[in-house]
Formats: sequence, structure tokens, C-alpha cells
Amino acid sequence: MTAQLERGLAVLEHLAAHPEGAALSDIAATMAMPLSAAHRLLSELVKSGYVRQLRDQGDYGLTIKLVALGLGYLGASGVVDVAQPSLDRLAAESGELVRLAIIDGEELVFVAKAQGATRGLRYDPDMGLSVGAASFTKNHAWLSTLTDEEALRLVARQGFGSPGAYGPNAPTTVKALLAFVHAARKRGYATINEVFAPAMSAMAAPVVVRGVAIGVVTIAGPAVRLDEARMKRLGGALIETAREVAGLSAASSLFRRKDAVNATARSTTAARARAIRPM
Repeated sequence: MTAQLERGLAVLEHLAAHPEGAALSDIAATMAMPLSAAHRLLSELVKSGYVRQLRDQGDYGLTIKLVALGLGYLGASGVVDVAQPSLDRLAAESGELVRLAIIDGEELVFVAKAQGATRGLRYDPDMGLSVGAASFTKNHAWLSTLTDEEALRLVARQGFGSPGAYGPNAPTTVKALLAFVHAARKRGYATINEVFAPAMSAMAAPVVVRGVAIGVVTIAGPAVRLDEARMKRLGGALIETAREVAGLSAASSLFRRKDAVNATARSTTAARARAIRPM
């Protein structure tokens, strides 16, 4: 990747985290670039339609072009069409926010949701959110499908994140993290209470195809409503929804592609095992 392209993508990621816009000086400082270079880069992004100035000589912000590209991609992949009815049913049963996250490389990214809360407190964060592997129940559910060694390697690369950015019960040690992972592996789904954020609970079950996780279905809501007893009651429905999505995955090109990648990885692993097997 060229330095200019890498910088351009970094600017887009920075602006995505600042929907209110960011000043030229802030962007330059964050990117460790001279003001003149940052201005030239932003001017090119403005010309291409990905960035706009919120007012004359003012802050820079993203246009909806990136959003349109993302939504168009998800729409063409069929993932939302495939999963939405299942998510809607689980949202109606749980009365909480239900989401589907897809494994993208070494991250889980939310791509579809259904809101079951019709009154009172509603939890509904931004889509596309991706956080450190140790901090969110969707990641605990994914890690539970791996061996402890594989899970720890993934966490080592992503890190635990800043403790102050999450809830008071967020794991900060390997021992604490593995306790979450082992519990999820035993029951078939992960649960957290005030781990990702204060006063918020969540639970998640992996979407597994041919023995490999390709995504995760989650339920999240206020801890006062989604307590331990209620999560236990919803466990069966959550697992069933994850299995349902797995069964429907062949209808989505995005799911099919990930299954092909998983098949290649399984074949490579088996070949390596045969190569080192003693005669």
C-alpha cells in the first residue's frame, strides 16, 4: 500500500469516528502530517466526493458516499435479506436489540440488527462498531469456538484496550478473559454484565458452519432489564437463531465466500498436519 493511499484511508477512518467533523489541525496532528500535506490530501478526498467541508474554512466531515458503498455491498451480498427475519423474531421475543456480526479477518463487524424494545430504555449503538477481542460478548462467543491458544493469540494482537473505555467488569488479564471464554464454551453462548459499558448487559452465540465460526448473533440491553436470570431464559432462543442463520448462510454470497475461506484454511491445516505426521 502506498503511503498516500494509507494516509487517505486513515483520514477516512478518523473522520468516521468524528461525525461532528474535525479541524484541519486536529487531522494533521492525528496523522502526524504537516498542515500543508493534510490540506492537499483532504482536498483530493473532497474532489472524489468522500469528504466535505462543513462550512467555509471550517471542519471536515465524511459525506454519505462511504455509507452508500457499504450499504450497497451488504445489499448485494444478500446477508441482510437472509438474516433479517431470524433477527426480527429474536428481537420480538427478547424485547431487546438483536444484531448480527460477521467475522472480517480478525474482527467482528455488525452488519444487521432488529430493535425489540418498543418503550422504556433502548440500547442502540452505531453499526459497524469493532472493539478489542477481550471487551465485548460477541468476541467472547467467537473466542469460545477457538482453542485457548488460538484465542489468546488473537487477543494478543488486538489487545485488551483501555480499561477506562469500557465497563467496570471488563477483563484486564488473561485469566479473567479465559473465565468468560470457558463459560461461553460450556453453555453455548457468552454473557457479559457491565463489561463493554456501564449499566449494559449482552449475550452472544456463534454462527458456526462446518465447525468454523463465520459470525455471531447478539442480544444487548440495559442491565436492569437484561439480568442474569433473563439471559438464561433467552439462551435457547439465541442459540436457535444462530443455528438458523448458519443454516441459511448458503443463500448469501458474503457467507458463501467466508465459508470458502474457512474450507481453504481447514484444508491447509490438514495438509500441514499430514506433512508433520510421523511415519
